[in-house]
Amino acid sequence: QVQLVESGGGLVQAGGSLRLSCVASGRTFSNYVMGWFRQAPGAEREFVGSISSTGDTTYYADSVKGRFTISRDNAKNTGYLRMNSLEPEDTAVYYCALASRIGVRFDVWGQGTQVTVSS
Repeated sequence: QVQLVESGGGLVQAGGSLRLSCVASGRTFSNYVMGWFRQAPGAEREFVGSISSTGDTTYYADSVKGRFTISRDNAKNTGYLRMNSLEPEDTAVYYCALASRIGVRFDVWGQGTQVTVSS
């Protein structure tokens, strides 16, 4: 059974940083594209960014470009989302997800981790 478990969320002041982790089990993590998404209260889930299976290509939403960095360690079956210069607008539940390749639907999701940024 495939499972993704996020961790690292919490409460941080504006301007602060957090690093989220996403640990995968039950699949060969290195075969999959990993994405990060977020959903704020009352809002649609939105794409934050993604990283290719090998880690050499990343994509980011304009809203986080230059502040967030996605990385992965395939040897540890773990992906990361480093968030710097956090803003109250970044408050959301953050999810990691897997897709078989770039451009296809993400079909495995974690349970999410709450990030709250205070002003």
